[in-house]
Amino acid sequence: MASTRIFPDLQFERAAQLQGFVRIAGVDEVGRGPLAGPVTAAAVILDPEHIPDGIDDSKRVKEVDRSRLAAEIKSTAIAWAVAHASVQEIDAINILQASHLAMKRALQMLDPNADYALVDGNKMPRDMVMPGQTIIKGDAKSLSIAAASILAKVERDQIMQKLAIEHPEYGWERNAGYPTVQHREALKRFGATPHHRVSFAPLRNMLC
Repeated sequence: MASTRIFPDLQFERAAQLQGFVRIAGVDEVGRGPLAGPVTAAAVILDPEHIPDGIDDSKRVKEVDRSRLAAEIKSTAIAWAVAHASVQEIDAINILQASHLAMKRALQMLDPNADYALVDGNKMPRDMVMPGQTIIKGDAKSLSIAAASILAKVERDQIMQKLAIEHPEYGWERNAGYPTVQHREALKRFGATPHHRVSFAPLRNMLC
């Protein structure tokens, strides 16, 4: 018997409200795996009375629908923010800490501020300014986290498309910096750009 697909809902947000929290933000990041470009995080406080139809894990949403949903999320959410950690920060403090840094920046940018955070993954960023909880595969379980995943994905893809104009050899407009065959072959032929994460093993080995 085929398994029933689970869609994100507001169960975690409602559980936090029962604890007395009012503004619950979903937080997610994209871009931990690519060899180039920033890591991007978003934080979203949804309005439970105005949630766009079709919000889901960004990996399960078609590109054209992600762009539409991103616009709808921004226009209906109580608050939203997108933040980044740069390639230089990734190389300096490692990708996990840079991901957490981007998450904290997104949370700090929210206006109004959140008082509780639902964070995708299994590790809470250190020095969080508010209480919260981690949710493994949260972008498939929590609507707030799924909304954040869409905003982060759309914005990071746009960044990589712009960088692809400067560096067309690597195919970033299609692969978003992930190590596809075209990207790896271009690295062998043309070397690394200032937008590459030289601390990552494939690049570090190549440069050494």
